[in-house]
Amino acid sequence: MDTTDHNSRERGLRTTVQRRLETIVRENRVTIAFVFPVVGALTLIASAEGLLPEPLAYNPLLILVGTAVMRSPLVVGILPRIGWRALACLGVLTAYTYAIELVGVWTGWPYGTFEYTIQLGPMLVDTVPLALPLFFIPLVLNAYLLTLLVLGEWSRQPLVRIPVAIGSVVAIDLVLDPAAVAIGFWEFVPAGGFYGVPLSNYLGWVLSGTVAVLLVDFAFNRSSLLERVERCEFVLDDLVSFVLLWGTINVVYGNWVAAGVAGLFCVGLFRTERYDLEMLKAALSDRLGRSANEPSR
Repeated sequence: MDTTDHNSRERGLRTTVQRRLETIVRENRVTIAFVFPVVGALTLIASAEGLLPEPLAYNPLLILVGTAVMRSPLVVGILPRIGWRALACLGVLTAYTYAIELVGVWTGWPYGTFEYTIQLGPMLVDTVPLALPLFFIPLVLNAYLLTLLVLGEWSRQPLVRIPVAIGSVVAIDLVLDPAAVAIGFWEFVPAGGFYGVPLSNYLGWVLSGTVAVLLVDFAFNRSSLLERVERCEFVLDDLVSFVLLWGTINVVYGNWVAAGVAGLFCVGLFRTERYDLEMLKAALSDRLGRSANEPSR
């Protein structure tokens, strides 16, 4: 078989699959970025308050499926820029994610003493969720991509973009951990002063965020990645889902500082000039139009 023909067919197949995935995400933006996180927040709050029956309360399958769906715009968005170097770096980051979390649970370093109080799906050595990279790595990627877009030309400078990206990762945890503690995902012993989260947790996130951002920064060609992010309008929809899900939970439980940080991410997203009422109305109109044209069964 001619190698050139084989490579050409392979590229054609990848392009076809990529375009199909983009179409699926684009046609379901409102459902993925808005409906899923709102329903997820209500479900988790109802679970925490004992309002759901046992099969549904904290259902790990629903949590994993919901998380995977909300991550899909990010994954599909950056997929064309994931080469062998990116795969290797993300593999190292995955291993690091498991290692630092296991050390954290077993020793209390670097985050402070904590433990998972519910099972978020299958658990690795009965200690941390097997799906942990699905929960953590996209948060780092979202922070990094938002940093590139908001900084603009300043993102060319590594001494600017890397500290800002690390700060964004830590800010994401300022939103995540108070809400997760409030609904009983995990707990710190003793409870910390920031809505139950200790300062040590954020010092630990500075360490984790630094390692993760450095790996992500090395994994991708910055200009190529930025060009892709600028053209792909839905690539940050996962961050929208994150803000809606965890921001809502923080508001419900009165974690106002954490909710305010979620609001700052909203400001950053608006600065990318891809999220406004017109975008939402257009997406809703497109969705309703396709629904009306679908044949009844």
